[in-house]
Amino acid sequence: MIIGEIERSDTETLKVENSNYRGKDFVSVRIYYLADNGEWRPTKKGITVKPDKIDELIDLLKQAKEKLPKE
Repeated sequence: MIIGEIERSDTETLKVENSNYRGKDFVSVRIYYLADNGEWRPTKKGITVKPDKIDELIDLLKQAKEKLPKE
């Protein structure tokens, strides 16, 4: 199930989705590209995270954001 997406360009988007593989739940963050036939297709670029690691990932992303130069 797609949770949301962030447009990177006219031909690339970053999708966040919940998925299930072999009976186990995961959250995937993956780059999709627009194929010649107009369909969005996944690339190998991305990550898949177990549900028990999501809070840790969010904390690391927050830390990364805090260390960015202020605009």
